[in-house]
Amino acid sequence: MEQKALSDYLMLLGDNPTILGQRLGELCGHGPELETDIAMTNISLDLFGQVRNYFQYAAEIMGNGATEDSVAMLRMEHEYKNALLVEQPNRDFAYVICRQFLFDVYHQLLLKELMSSKNERISAIAHKSIKEVDYHVDFSSTWMKRLGDGTDESNKRLSEAMGFLWRYSMELFEPTETETLIAEMSVGPDLGELKPVYLEKVKEVLNESNIELPEKTTFQYGGKTGRHTEYMGYILAEFQYMQRAYPNMQW
Repeated sequence: MEQKALSDYLMLLGDNPTILGQRLGELCGHGPELETDIAMTNISLDLFGQVRNYFQYAAEIMGNGATEDSVAMLRMEHEYKNALLVEQPNRDFAYVICRQFLFDVYHQLLLKELMSSKNERISAIAHKSIKEVDYHVDFSSTWMKRLGDGTDESNKRLSEAMGFLWRYSMELFEPTETETLIAEMSVGPDLGELKPVYLEKVKEVLNESNIELPEKTTFQYGGKTGRHTEYMGYILAEFQYMQRAYPNMQW
């Protein structure tokens, strides 16, 4: 039971950076400036590096010939447990930055807690990943302030992005059965305890960005239990193509 919960949790940890990394990869060569383009590509690579650590560990626990590649790319849509936030499309640069910011702040808080995990391997992954994610938070927070406190047009676009994406943010803190069990095992954090810290940090940056949170929001849930938006199938069609077209290929 504990091994099953652990492998499920590792996939939960890996699925968010997998899908967000894929979304950022779509932007390679399309950034507003060269430095920012390279930065977003590097963030994507950081995320996939973290994913490999999680999925290698998950594959070891699962056995039966499972590999990091099969865990990452040979599941059906409903078997991915990423939050709805990270699968939202790259509508424009403001949406990209807002989505990144809302995830980064959560990701940083999560990793800081996982550094104290009872599971030594998860703790080691968190220690290795936190420096990268600290940079991610700095990057997205800085761009939030630049866009929000920039021109009327950039503020308008960022306000629109926040108005749309905020509805997906609270799913990050809605625990699944696996996350509840993992917290009881002292392997992962109690997400409810992270939520007020998250809200405080988000509001602090938004105040500096001249952006307000939507007053009335109907929050959306479902991704973490396998119920995704219409975008997910298109993401996986591209992400999984090589593995589906050339089964068992070796690099």
